[in-house]
Amino acid sequence: MRRAAGRTPERRPAGVGRVRTHRAASPWLFLLPGLGVIAAFVLYPFLSTVHKAFTDARTLTPGTWVGLRNFRDMLDDEQFWVALRNSVLYVVAVVPLTVLLPLLLALLVHKKLPGVTFFRSAFYTPVVASVVVVSLIWGWLLDDRGLVNGILRFLGAGPVAFLGDQWLLLLSAMALTVWRGLGYYMIIYLAALANVPRELHEAAAVDGAGPLRRFASVTVPALRPTMVLVGALSSVAAFKVFSEVYLLAGPTGGPAGQDTTLVMLVQRTGTGLDGRVGYASALSLAVFVLALLLMLLVLRADRKEAEE
Repeated sequence: MRRAAGRTPERRPAGVGRVRTHRAASPWLFLLPGLGVIAAFVLYPFLSTVHKAFTDARTLTPGTWVGLRNFRDMLDDEQFWVALRNSVLYVVAVVPLTVLLPLLLALLVHKKLPGVTFFRSAFYTPVVASVVVVSLIWGWLLDDRGLVNGILRFLGAGPVAFLGDQWLLLLSAMALTVWRGLGYYMIIYLAALANVPRELHEAAAVDGAGPLRRFASVTVPALRPTMVLVGALSSVAAFKVFSEVYLLAGPTGGPAGQDTTLVMLVQRTGTGLDGRVGYASALSLAVFVLALLLMLLVLRADRKEAEE
């Protein structure tokens, strides 16, 4: 009995603590390559951009610390306000269309009808196509000697300067952006529509609700989170648009640079042998902050509407 009472505790094997340590460290070993890539290609460039935003750095010179001078110059830059106006107009015009039109397409191709797979693939084709190729094709179509103006001449309407007028050029780029995004957001809506319970539609039909009533009372509330997601994604994408406007308007940003967007202004300012890298970094930081505020505004508006 004394031996039992005074028995020493059992000793753990020597390798148990080491194995537990390895188990705790093994997830980080798997994450390490991904974290290294993020640190090298995302975190470091971001911090470097933030630092250069407060310097007068140029392409071939590191520059010196100038504080908030780049931001004061930004407020006095007329081209910045033109680019900001175009980016805001892009968001206002593009986002409602990219929220509603893909939803209508998803409703059309959601039903199991003959040939519906072909239409799904056709609507998604612009998403996988190169934006450069698609923009060049649109440029050829909308050119003064392009197909669209050829049809207008045949109808007696005369040529329209789609790529020569400030506002028509911007509208053409918006139409291209909406057309390219239809298939992508349609797929998101199709995944959400598959999770809408059929029993809700059947119950609404039993109560005498028609197709439009079921769409407003059943489908839209069920897809509300997805519509908010699409709205947030399309808002940021539209605010940071570059390729469509650049390829249609050219490096100058359309007539007298009046179709320049914020990202185009960043590219134009910070490139070249004498590029103003510091000022371009300040512009990039402003675009980041404005895009973040835009996304938070969309999410806050949705939360406020849900609470009401």
